[in-house]
Amino acid sequence: MTSYVKANLLPTQNPFMSMSEEYRANSLWHILVETAKTLPMYNSHMSYARDKILPESPKITPEQLSQRLNMPLGEAIVILEELRSG
Repeated sequence: MTSYVKANLLPTQNPFMSMSEEYRANSLWHILVETAKTLPMYNSHMSYARDKILPESPKITPEQLSQRLNMPLGEAIVILEELRSG
């Protein structure tokens, strides 16, 4: 029987950590980033989000970006974290 590790990638709303810090502190963050960056449309999605979406909607959530560009939520989380962290 195979056992799976359950990991929560969503922030825990710790009042002392920003969402970015919580995502990056998660033990699976680097795996999510590596996986998202291998997706074929990652660079196109990143460019479109940077050039078109963020100027119009700077407070867009990962869920909204995911729906708007029809991409996985994990990819949207990574893109927004990359763009917002500079």
